[in-house]
Amino acid sequence: MLLQRIQQQFIDSADLKYQCAQSLAQVVEAATTAVLVSVTGGGKVLTCGNGASAASAQHFAASFMGRYDRERPELAAFSLSADAAVLTGIANDFDARAVYARQVRALGQAGDVLLVLSTSGNSGNLLAAVEAAHERDMTVLALTGGRGGRLAQMLRDTDVLVCVPHDVPARILEVHHIVLHCICDGVDAQLLGLPDAVINEQETPV
Repeated sequence: MLLQRIQQQFIDSADLKYQCAQSLAQVVEAATTAVLVSVTGGGKVLTCGNGASAASAQHFAASFMGRYDRERPELAAFSLSADAAVLTGIANDFDARAVYARQVRALGQAGDVLLVLSTSGNSGNLLAAVEAAHERDMTVLALTGGRGGRLAQMLRDTDVLVCVPHDVPARILEVHHIVLHCICDGVDAQLLGLPDAVINEQETPV
C-alpha cells in the first residue's frame, strides 16, 4: 500500500506538470519577460511567501543573485522572509499582516518586481504586500493555485498571474518550483544565449 502511494505521488506530480506545460507556458514566458525587463533596467526582484512558499522565495533569490545553472553577472533579488529580526520586529511593533508590506515600501521602487508565492492566494500579509507594491508602481508576479484567491483579484493588467489549476498544496508547490526554475533559465538564456555551446563542450571527450 505504501509503495503504491509513493508511486502515485510521482504520477500525480508528473501529470500536473505535463498539464501545466501546455496551459501555463505563455504566462510563465510573460513572467520571465517582466523579470528580465526589470533587472536589465536597473531594477530588482523582491520575493515573499509563507511557510514552504517562503522557502521557495528564498530559493529563487539565491539562484537569481548567485547563479541558476551558468556563470553570469549578478542579478538583484531579495527574499523578504529571510531576516528573522525584521519579520519579528515588524510583527511585534505593528501587525503580522505588515511584515512584507513595510519591507516593500522601504525597499521597492518603480520598475522593480514583487514575486509573491501563495498556494491559496488569500494570505493577508501577501495581499498587503501587493498593495504596497502597487503604491510603489512595481510589477507584481503572483504564483498561486486553485482559482488564485483574493490575490488574483487584486492584480493589474501589467501584473502577471501564474495560477496552478490544482487544490492540493504539495502539488501546487511542486509546479511553483519548476516555474521559478523556468524564470531563472529564461533570464539566463536571454542574457547569455542558448546553452548549446556549453552542452556540446561538456559532451566532448577529454
